[in-house]
Parts: sequence; structure tokens; C-alpha cells
Amino acid sequence: MTAPILTLRDVVVEFPALRGIKALMVPRDARHVQALNGISLDVQRGETLAIVGESGSGKTTLARAINGLLPLAGGEIWFNDIALHQRPDWHAIRRQMAMMFQDPVGSLSPRKTVRDLVLEPFAIHGQAVGTPSETAQRLLEDAGLNADFLNRYPHQLSGGQARRVGVARALALNPAMVLADEPTAGLDVSVQGEILNLMNGIKSEHGLTTIIITHNLNILRHIADRIAVMYLGRIVEIGPVTQIMEQPRHPYTAALMSANPEPDPTARRDRIILSGETPALTARPSGCEFHPRCPRAGANCSNVVPELTTAGARAVSCHYPISENT
Repeated sequence: MTAPILTLRDVVVEFPALRGIKALMVPRDARHVQALNGISLDVQRGETLAIVGESGSGKTTLARAINGLLPLAGGEIWFNDIALHQRPDWHAIRRQMAMMFQDPVGSLSPRKTVRDLVLEPFAIHGQAVGTPSETAQRLLEDAGLNADFLNRYPHQLSGGQARRVGVARALALNPAMVLADEPTAGLDVSVQGEILNLMNGIKSEHGLTTIIITHNLNILRHIADRIAVMYLGRIVEIGPVTQIMEQPRHPYTAALMSANPEPDPTARRDRIILSGETPALTARPSGCEFHPRCPRAGANCSNVVPELTTAGARAVSCHYPISENT
């Protein structure tokens, strides 16, 4: 088996909870909150990993930590055998690790034409571009847009068109991996399907590795190979997309999947309603952090943190995981 393209081990990201004189009056542990708490995972070459969870679960924070936009407070990240946690040459690495941002229009400079935007990665990284207009047209056509868009500005694009420009920019330098933050956010269903088909086609043609951050569970079967479910900065379950969606083992995963709209009006599904709200990072529960909301919580859940235990192709962090018979 080939080595993973991306490896994370015990990754921790912290944000300051107190500043100024107040921070000096409390122990160091109380000065920060952990947005990511011990994340470990491997991403294989050519696969698409979807990271899901409620707002505030740490999905986007994880993507930014991988891309070097947030410093690590602990742990290791390896990309193509390069130690990202040791402050490498990020300028060179970002040629191989592209980013698709959540806001397709807001991530594009309003002062530049589409032609200039798709050629910008070549200028940033000092890469030869050949004939600029031909290169820009080829990149747009690969992303499903014709040459008529070359001289347009971002405000003249629809959300779907702006997303395609973002895809063209991300793929301009033939990266090995793309981090896509909510690639279907703000798009209607038909355009979502077009973007998903585009990304699947690019994956098949180029063997691209993709990490997708999303809250849209409906797209998972169409694009993901595996799913990682996050809660309060931890991965609570990870595994193949079909297994996770059809037979979730963690109670939180089961609740998420039960909330996903069912397109078949005749299908019956028991909706799992969780009690309470997601705790603040400054008030993490002891033990399993999901136990105050968990319908399966037992005596040891409130004081013992469950390990992420691997069984076959999946792993789950739960003292009382759901089995086929329960």
C-alpha cells in the first residue's frame, strides 16, 4: 500500500480565551481554548475525504491548519513526506496544495478580470504560462466555462460561475491535493450537481486528492470516498461513506444522518432529536464531550475520554457504539 499523501498526528489548535492583564492572572491552560483537540488521520492519494459536523465543530479550522493558515499548538502534519509542523517553505508547498474558499465571489478580487484571476497562480509562483490567453481559455474550459467569460469581472458572475472560476484557479498549477471549503454553499440544487460532476470528472482524470468541508450531507454519496465526523474539535467517527451513512456507530453521527432530508416521500426514518446545545469551547464537558446530549450515555462516559478505536475500515470514539442489533 502506498504511503498517505497527508498524515495528521495528535494535532492541536488553540485560540486565546483571555488577553492582556487578565491572561496573566490565570494559569496558562485557562488562557486558551482548544479548537482542535488531538486530531489524527491519514488521507490516501486520489481519495476524497469529506469532513462533516455542526457549525463550530472545527471543520474549517482543520482545513486552515492543514493549509498553514493557523499555527499548531501541538501535533504533527505531514504532506508528501514534508513536515508542515516544522515551518517549511509554504510558498512552494501551496503549489501542490490548493484551496477553494467558501465564498466563491468574495474570494475573487473585484478589480481583476476572470482572465487575470485564473492566470494569477502562475504569477505568484513564477511559473511559465505559455500563451496567456490560450492558457486562461483552456483552464476555463476545463472548469466548464467558455472564452466569453475571460473579460468579465466577479460581480458579473453567478454563484455557480464564480465557483467554476475558483475551480480553475485551484487547478491551474496541477496540485496534488485540493482543500474545498463548502464547495456547494449558496448554490441551487442543479448547479450543485454540475459542480459535483465537475469535481468528480477532475478527480477521475487527474487522480486528484480532495478534502471537502461540508454541512451538506446530501452530496456525500456523490463525491466522497470516506467521511470524518467532527464534534467539538475531535473526530468521533471516520470510515467509508456508505457505512457511515447507512450504519453509523457513533450516536452523534446517527443524529446527524437522521436529520438529513430524505428525497423519497414514502421512506420512513426515525428522527433522532438531541437534547441541549453544543457546549462552548470554554466549557467542555468532562469525559466524552458528547455525553450530556447522548441518548446512550453510561456511567463512565462523564469521566473517561473514549479512544478513537479502529475496527476494519472505520474507527469510532464511543464507549457504547451502535451495533446492528441496537
